[in-house]
Amino acid sequence: MPNRSQIEARAALLRQRFEVAGGVVVDPPLLQNANTLLDLYGEDIRARAYVTSDALRGEQMLRPDYTLPVVEMHMKGGAEPARYTYAGEVFRRQEHDPDRANEFVQVGYEVFDRTDPADADAEVFALFHLQLRGLELRVATGDIGILMAAVEGLKTTEVRKAALRRHIWRPRRFRALLDRFAGRTPISESRKKLLSTSGPLTGSAPEIGKRRAAEIDTRIETLRGDAAAPPIAEHEMAALEALLAVRETIPYALEQMRDIAVDLPSILPALDRLEARASALRARGIDVDRLDFEAAYGRTSMEYYDGFVFGFYAERRPDLPPIATGGRYDALTRLLGQGDEIPAVGGVIRPDLILTLEGEART
Repeated sequence: MPNRSQIEARAALLRQRFEVAGGVVVDPPLLQNANTLLDLYGEDIRARAYVTSDALRGEQMLRPDYTLPVVEMHMKGGAEPARYTYAGEVFRRQEHDPDRANEFVQVGYEVFDRTDPADADAEVFALFHLQLRGLELRVATGDIGILMAAVEGLKTTEVRKAALRRHIWRPRRFRALLDRFAGRTPISESRKKLLSTSGPLTGSAPEIGKRRAAEIDTRIETLRGDAAAPPIAEHEMAALEALLAVRETIPYALEQMRDIAVDLPSILPALDRLEARASALRARGIDVDRLDFEAAYGRTSMEYYDGFVFGFYAERRPDLPPIATGGRYDALTRLLGQGDEIPAVGGVIRPDLILTLEGEART
């Protein structure tokens, strides 16, 4: 196992290479405002982050990653376009897997540039590809934006589409919602009983818990409206399932998804963006014809990405976390920009894992 000084030395070298590429060094504070993280991730973040309390600043969290504080910093007045790099510790609780480190070093590179998003995607990916040259790694790419576009194009209610968008990063819940909205799963007896009533259910009973009577009645009316909505058509369901199953090299994946777009035409603009990205990657020396694409990739661990996503994995060490991950997060800049937004893409790399793999290769 590499020691701390070795990890810090490699982190410094990786960051220096990102500096040469144009990244300005930034160093966000270790303690982050918990409210921002909770607003973004919900209460789920508490299971993954270390939380503390400050009498003056309120609830704080030890930095679980760099992207969020870098976006906050940039949206408060960063130059445009901008490129940043950083190296330092992040902290994540690993109660589900005690063998994984709960404190480790990340090195990253982030691009805020509205000129040519496809080229910015290619720039970031190519830099990480270069940093990891010489290691035997599996490379995965995907595009959350294609799935989002598919959901947006479904012929169903806005309430249903909003629910599906919210759970894109929770595949089991997403699947359960799809089956329910398509009428494939029966309505529970308790919900049938609730929906069979008419008018508000609150008013005579005492209020218990934090929800007010008006909130409960609104929720019930939403459920009634959902029950009255027609199911998602089977041809749309079949097309969406075919889309989620796409796993090919980029050229063949594009061909398959353009066939699927006959039934899901809303994904066509996202496919055009993927094609432009592929051209930009080729221009930067990436062998796109051998680059894997998975339409469902990034749905379990990349919650703020909404477009291009990528990851580098050590297939000989499936027990290791990804060596590097990244992607596009335009929506995050909108959430934190108080009305402003800018296309943004970036990634992070683990120097400790690089050293581990290099050490194993020498033995």
